[in-house]
Amino acid sequence: MHKTYTCIVCPNGCEIDVEYENGQLLACSGNLCKRGAEYVAQELRDPRRTIASCVLVEGGELPLVSVRLTKPVPRDRIFDVMALIHALKLQAPVAAGTVVVTDILGLGSDLVATRTVREA
Repeated sequence: MHKTYTCIVCPNGCEIDVEYENGQLLACSGNLCKRGAEYVAQELRDPRRTIASCVLVEGGELPLVSVRLTKPVPRDRIFDVMALIHALKLQAPVAAGTVVVTDILGLGSDLVATRTVREA
């Protein structure tokens, strides 16, 4: 089978033409670096994404704190993870680096605060 991917690994955004069968990469062209081929192989086997978002903070100098996942999660679970993130509320203060949720949805990734929000 044939498919074209736009690589998201580096700023080049290569258009990579791929030949594959049964989820196995047979050939690829158009990638300017080897990471493009690695990205496509991963996409064929087990597509994953990382998430950055915000969580509500009560009693803080800011109403939200930015958060991110420590590891990519399966692409088909993004909406489940986002629903959990949007349901969260934290109490100020929140320190950068605080693990907000450990092993989110059992996917092996932690949700971590990426900035400090002090009490109001």
